[in-house]
Amino acid sequence: MVCIIKYFVCRILYKNIKRTLKHIIFPLLLCSCSLAGKTDTSGFVINSSAQILSERFVIPASFKRIDYPADSFQNFLRSFPLRRYGTPVKLFDGSLKNRQDVHCSILDIDTGKKDLQQCADAVMRLRAEYLYKTGQYEKIHFNFSNGFRADYHKWKLGYRIRIRSNQVSWIKTAEADNSRKTFREYLDVVFMYAGSASLERELKKVPISKVSPGDVLIQGGSPGHALIVMDTAEDIKTGRRIFILAQSYMPAQDIHIVINPENEEISPWYEADPSVKQINTPEWNFTIDDLMRFKD
Repeated sequence: MVCIIKYFVCRILYKNIKRTLKHIIFPLLLCSCSLAGKTDTSGFVINSSAQILSERFVIPASFKRIDYPADSFQNFLRSFPLRRYGTPVKLFDGSLKNRQDVHCSILDIDTGKKDLQQCADAVMRLRAEYLYKTGQYEKIHFNFSNGFRADYHKWKLGYRIRIRSNQVSWIKTAEADNSRKTFREYLDVVFMYAGSASLERELKKVPISKVSPGDVLIQGGSPGHALIVMDTAEDIKTGRRIFILAQSYMPAQDIHIVINPENEEISPWYEADPSVKQINTPEWNFTIDDLMRFKD
């Protein structure tokens, strides 16, 4: 009997220790991997104590950040708050993403409790959050995969989307309300019926040499993938730009800044080089022709 009790006690202790180590080792590995190549000589430094994107990712003296208006979408993304450095990426259900080697920081924004906010959804979420914060409600609209245009302006007036077979229509079922709760409900419906293919059709192509925060690397499809540009800077002498990318993935997970697997010296920055046609991110490969921008 004593042996049996000892056995079960040991199993319980082992599970607890394993769970604790899992949450400690991943962040430590993240820190060591992300800081590889970040030396004072290169000038690309991660300030792990900073909580704002533009402050965490330091650029060399030979570069300058491109100026945008204080109330612009570009500045909204560049100034986005980040979670504590070393935080692991979690899925919508609270479990850990199976790969913790693709990111170097996490945006401080919720994922939701359902498997909805995936790759293109994360792009739409950030765009919608900016427009909601600045009161530009009439510009919050996304198309479903079947082409139906879901306008937040109608949603906040109390209209809701009714779907029967493949027929989609508006129906007035609620009082006017622009609270954050109903705004998030609207986004969840968008995430359910829109995706990378429908989002790609709403965007316009932009040359890699003109890349700016808010631009999107996207390949529409099932599956497809999309990442959003969060920050840009340019070489003072050559004018060549560099940029930072963020993504969600499948299943729905924390929106995170991805590393540059091709160039550790400047990671997480990517070079906007028109002569290099491929842009390889940790979990998807793009070409420079996949860079697009919102039309309004």
